[in-house]
Amino acid sequence: MQLTRVAEAKLPTQWGDFLMVGFEEISTHKDHVALVFGDISGDAPVLTRVHSECLTGDALFSLRCDCGFQLEAALDAIAKEGRGILLYHRQEGRGIGLLNKIKAYALQDKGYDTVEANEALGFAPDQRNFTFCADMLKLLGVDRIRLITNNPKKVSVLSEAGIKISERVPLLVGRNPKNTDYLDTKAKKMGHLLDRS
Repeated sequence: MQLTRVAEAKLPTQWGDFLMVGFEEISTHKDHVALVFGDISGDAPVLTRVHSECLTGDALFSLRCDCGFQLEAALDAIAKEGRGILLYHRQEGRGIGLLNKIKAYALQDKGYDTVEANEALGFAPDQRNFTFCADMLKLLGVDRIRLITNNPKKVSVLSEAGIKISERVPLLVGRNPKNTDYLDTKAKKMGHLLDRS
C-alpha cells in the first residue's frame, strides 16, 4: 500500500452531499482525495471516475482540454446513480506538474501537439501513476467498479492492481473548437477512446 487514509469530512456540492476522504502518499507526503456519494458497500460494482487534477480546466474554465467538463459530468452521473466515487488524482499535467504544463502550453501555442510538447520538455506523453488510485479504492473497501473513462491505460493499470472493472463507461463531453486538435492527438497517439459515433 502506497497511501494512508488521513481524514474525512462532508462536502456539500450542487449535486448533493459527498464524503471527502483525504489520502497521503507514504513516500512523498503528496495528497489525493476521494469524493464518495451514497452507500458504496456491497457487491455491486461502484460507478467510479479517476479524475486527474487539472487546475486550468477544473477551476479556471479552460477550453484547451475537456477536463473541467469531464469533472462536472462525472459528479453529475455519480449523483444520479445514487452511489459512486470520484478519485481526484493530484498529478497535474499528466504527471509533469503545473509549471511544466504551462511550458507545454507555450510550445503548443507554437504548433507542437500535446505529446510533442511533453517530449520536447523531456517528459513522457503521460507520466501519471494510476496505482495510487487502486490503493485509494482498496482503502475505501471497494474492489469492483464501473469505470468512467476514455483512457484504456486506466483500465489496464487498475485491473493489474486487483480492481475488477465490470464496465468502461465513456465520458464524451467538452469538445469545442479550442480543443479539437488536442483531443484528436490523444486519440491518435495515446489510444484514448473518443469515437463519437
